[in-house]
Amino acid sequence: MSKLEILKKKLLYRSSYRGTKEMDILLSSFVKFYINKLGIDELQDLDKFLDLDDEIIYNFYQNNVSNNFLKKNRISQLLKKFKI
Repeated sequence: MSKLEILKKKLLYRSSYRGTKEMDILLSSFVKFYINKLGIDELQDLDKFLDLDDEIIYNFYQNNVSNNFLKKNRISQLLKKFKI
């Protein structure tokens, strides 16, 4: 198994088991939709993005609240536009 495949499996797992059902649904749907459309650099950005607390991601997604912890990149832009 390649490093890329391992990273993708890790991202799928981390997005599915967040701690709150709402974030599990949102982030796992988002990752499943985009995982094969992202390059290695974007996958690494997604890995860092998933390190953020659910509250930070949820507030950004729902209210467009900017946060110093949330890096503005393609991942955050795609999530903001993502609809379940």
